[in-house]
Amino acid sequence: MRLLNVKPNRGQSFVLAALPFMLAAGTYFIFSSLRLAENPNDKLLPALGTIIRSVRELAFQPDARTGDYILWLDTASSLQRLFIALAISTFAALVTGIIMGLLPLAGALLGPSVAVASMAPPLALLPILFIVMGLGEASKIALIVIGSLPFLVRDLALRVSELPREQFLKAQTLGASTWQIVLRVVLPQMLPRLVDALRLTIGPAWLFLIAAEAIASDSGLGYRIFLVRRYLAMDIILPYVAWITLLAYLLDALLRWIQNRAFPWFAAARAS
Repeated sequence: MRLLNVKPNRGQSFVLAALPFMLAAGTYFIFSSLRLAENPNDKLLPALGTIIRSVRELAFQPDARTGDYILWLDTASSLQRLFIALAISTFAALVTGIIMGLLPLAGALLGPSVAVASMAPPLALLPILFIVMGLGEASKIALIVIGSLPFLVRDLALRVSELPREQFLKAQTLGASTWQIVLRVVLPQMLPRLVDALRLTIGPAWLFLIAAEAIASDSGLGYRIFLVRRYLAMDIILPYVAWITLLAYLLDALLRWIQNRAFPWFAAARAS
């Protein structure tokens, strides 16, 4: 039997999915034990007990100076910035992408500028944003919007342009106006595809957020990582990185769940 025809069952899929994580954890603990055996004060690969103790202090013990639970305060600050920026990008991309993909004049007008904007490295614009908008929340949110919006717009415009033209001709034959075509034909088909594009944007959005928080912030997951790096506090940095990864994965899973529940026809068409 050829390998391309071998499909794992549910239990095998679970084991195969867990195997890379188990190998990574095992490798870490082996090298951590070796380094700590040579130098008990080594900070590069802290022991599991040290990591658990640091997480307990950050998540379940109030800070002696402020009384805040540091991990949850940082998480709330970062998620607030991320959600506001993605909400702005999503709405703007939905409107602009549909207009560009549906109206040839708009595509000719905005297409080249959006393409050029998507090539500009967002992190290179960060100093400009800080100079123009200051070091507050607006510059951090703007960086995420600038980094994610051009991609979302180009993807949505492409998806709209790929819709069968017969759908537009039939709608116009039935007397539909441009606005009715947008609402009845284009928008229902673009919403599940927008969710796909948003899922692909989560990773870069976190990157822009962490970069902005690392440079100018007084709270947030990125701020905390770069604050403790000067002390080589890997027992804090590693859990924070793992926590950011878990949050990104949970956001992706939430979007996938919303897509399946809100647009079951799209999931069924993809499965077939």
